[in-house]
Amino acid sequence: MVISNNVVTFTPSDPKNIVNLVGINDANLKLLEETYDISIVENGNTIQLSGDESTVASAVAVLNALDKVITDGIMISATDVISASKMAEKGTLEYFGELYNQVLIRDSKKRPIRVKNMGQKRYIDAIRQYDVVFGMGPAGTGKTFLAVVMAISAFKKGEVSRIIVTRPAVEAGESLGFLPGDLKEKVDPYLRPIYDSLFTILGVETTSRLMDRGLIEVAPLAYMRGRTLDDAFVILDEAQNTTHAQMKMFLTRLGFNSKMVVNGDQTQIDLPGRARSGLLESEKILANVDQVKFIKFSFNDVVRHPVVAKIVKAYEEEENR
Repeated sequence: MVISNNVVTFTPSDPKNIVNLVGINDANLKLLEETYDISIVENGNTIQLSGDESTVASAVAVLNALDKVITDGIMISATDVISASKMAEKGTLEYFGELYNQVLIRDSKKRPIRVKNMGQKRYIDAIRQYDVVFGMGPAGTGKTFLAVVMAISAFKKGEVSRIIVTRPAVEAGESLGFLPGDLKEKVDPYLRPIYDSLFTILGVETTSRLMDRGLIEVAPLAYMRGRTLDDAFVILDEAQNTTHAQMKMFLTRLGFNSKMVVNGDQTQIDLPGRARSGLLESEKILANVDQVKFIKFSFNDVVRHPVVAKIVKAYEEEENR
């Protein structure tokens, strides 16, 4: 790193790293510019940064972290730039390389899937250690996707014999009643993020084949009543829209050799009237129960475009006021 006339020049450890660092059409540099409100220009085999001294220093630290993982043979993308920036903000950037050298699973195109920040790492560690894990926090933190990743990983290792994914049939401002079909067909569109995750990791054909054999089941929460879910990895999504009775019913379905992951965003409750959210109550009721763990995500754990985290933060501040 060279500093001259308030301009910092960053030089990658290997000249070949510059292409991946910069990104297609300078996309990675533009993200850093937007995140830190500085000016960044590629200059051959170097990158020049100018702006506020402290923010430039933060951006250089991010470039250093990214440069190290590229040297280790890891291709980075825009989400990795965002993750590194978030970790720098939270003071955990020193663990970036350690996280990126751990592969959870490979998707249908053989691409490695990794955790993107320390919040996600705590979530993954909890799933490995506890029988029931609650993931609570805003959209974009990876709760649903990582739960599906861990379910598929457990299935492939033979730790469970089936995967069950469910969610409550509560509209988010839309009406289910006028949609055609039975309850499952009405709710299926709301389960699209689950299907997308399964398709990404396993591929469409493999997912369809496993679903036809009953090894992967995606169904509304009402279908869980009266069942005992043995030898299964069970995921409840959008859990903020469960009632007290529904949450109790779901949690008591847990059978032997099974895991449950319950995900929800406590700021997006769509329950009608004055119905109490089963997700909010569960934290108070189950706080001292062994083998139950609560992991909370914040806007700092959002790994989508930087503006998404800003939007989430703005809404949180407004709701707190």
